[in-house]
Amino acid sequence: MEFRPRLSRREYDLIKQHRSAGNVGIIGDTHEPFCVAGYRNFCYDLFDHYGCSTIIHIGDEVDNHALSYHENAEGSLDALREAELAQAAMDKWYATFDRVKVCVGNHSALPFRKATTHGIPKRFLKSYEQIWKAPKGWTWDMQYEIDGVLYEHGTGSSGINGARNRAIANRQSTTIGHLHSAGGVSYMASRNDIIFGLNVGCGFDVSSYAASYGKHFPRKPTIGAGVVLSGGKVGFFIPMDLGSKIYRK
Repeated sequence: MEFRPRLSRREYDLIKQHRSAGNVGIIGDTHEPFCVAGYRNFCYDLFDHYGCSTIIHIGDEVDNHALSYHENAEGSLDALREAELAQAAMDKWYATFDRVKVCVGNHSALPFRKATTHGIPKRFLKSYEQIWKAPKGWTWDMQYEIDGVLYEHGTGSSGINGARNRAIANRQSTTIGHLHSAGGVSYMASRNDIIFGLNVGCGFDVSSYAASYGKHFPRKPTIGAGVVLSGGKVGFFIPMDLGSKIYRK
């Protein structure tokens, strides 16, 4: 639906929102500040195309590489500088999407996991919203349920059938991220219902030092995002067009 001058912008926005109610756009793992160039604009254009009225970030919005329990890659930034760059990247996401529901991912939770390791009580810690100076419309939680579809990061799942197995375990349609190289959707039907497991891929830049652990892995990240349409009945993974790019690093 194109904007018509005889409508005010507010009227146009209200009509568009009403017509697209129920469609959900899902941002994949961004691992800021190590996100693929152009991924944010890709998500905006995709969700605008499908008229998504609800936006979910599937988790690992930031990488927290410097806080990892694994060895840091050579040339890694210190935790403060990495956080500053991640904040600058998150500010751009805030400017693009004013309301987003973020699923807590395993990388998201690294500050809290480190605090637990060192015996720091929760009373001394900030919330996710405070850590990343989020605007009012951005919220963090472990999972969300919309129109019968469960959205969660997917921590604990593995393999190419991770989303499918998660849906079976949850006994309902389930959307996850976490498994970078397994973007796609799988439907399962019984004589009673049909459900799907959707992996929305990610926006993680494989050429960044934070991704160096997978340098020699044959399977690379599936760069893309997800949409769930028709009141939770249909799910899609949409890959981002990377042109002639070939992963060499």
